[in-house]
Amino acid sequence: MKKFPTLLASLLLAIGLASTDSAASAEQAKPIHFGAIGWESGALTTELLRHIVEHGYGYPTDTLPGSSVSMEVALARNDLQVIAEEWAGRSPAWVKAEQAGQVFALGDTVKNAEEGWWVPAYVIKGDPARNLKPLAPDLRSVDDLKRYPQVFRDPEMPDKGRFLNSPSGWTSETVNSQKLKAYGLDGLYNNFRSGSGAALDAEISSAIRRGQPVLFYYWSPTALIGRYDLVRLQEPPFDASAWATLTDAKNPNPKGSQSLPAKLSIGVSKAFRDGYPDLVAAFEKVDLPIDVLNKALAEMNEKRQPAADAAKAFLRANPQVWKAWLPAEVATKVEASL
Repeated sequence: MKKFPTLLASLLLAIGLASTDSAASAEQAKPIHFGAIGWESGALTTELLRHIVEHGYGYPTDTLPGSSVSMEVALARNDLQVIAEEWAGRSPAWVKAEQAGQVFALGDTVKNAEEGWWVPAYVIKGDPARNLKPLAPDLRSVDDLKRYPQVFRDPEMPDKGRFLNSPSGWTSETVNSQKLKAYGLDGLYNNFRSGSGAALDAEISSAIRRGQPVLFYYWSPTALIGRYDLVRLQEPPFDASAWATLTDAKNPNPKGSQSLPAKLSIGVSKAFRDGYPDLVAAFEKVDLPIDVLNKALAEMNEKRQPAADAAKAFLRANPQVWKAWLPAEVATKVEASL
């Protein structure tokens, strides 16, 4: 009889340990939440990282949708753990969370990225092969746009030009809207916000195929920048104080400036950085050569590939790129999964 308490204690201990192990397993089985980025380069990078994380390291993942700002807010709360293409330092939401130690930018994933306002080269130079005459031969800078609203006439508001902005919810949409005011163009051009990144692409591509003038915001790395002959309009040099007025939608007197020099990183939450040191070490090494990435994006666009399929194609075609980020045993697992 004296053994009964000992046996009971042992049984309870075993049950307790089993429960602890089950809780640990459940915690480990929880997926890593990636932001579902809507633009092509972000979507491709997301699927590249997810494939590596799942097949190389064995962690489950999923994606959660949202605008760029809402995803940054979710990252700060650890509702998301990873934003695969973070233009770090651009939005007040990111800056606030980074200063509070809630989010971190890992690595320098795509060098020589850029963003700005663009027009097709034929608007300035013409295109004899397509029998297109130059419509704005002196167009060089954003200030020159004051002379050419009718060249970029908005079919829905014929007394104004049309500027194709980012979709609402993107940080760049706020910046571009403030730039229109700063450059004295808000009374001359309709601030047309595309419904999505795909809709923006479609309108630009349609205008270029038809040889029509089009003024738009865009960025690189992208398939579109690599596919067409485009001219980026000159803006005043970057100024940090002016940039602060451009990222603040409520600022009534924004000042003109080039956008903050691009630094693309992988945004992660504090909990992720603390809990996944193996993935942090890999993410810090991610380096996507912009010419290779633009080529992959063009192929993805032309073939209308889902981002997950394009990611596998990229991994198969460019082992020399991604193997440099990973330990040998992880790289072997990823390669076997392809």
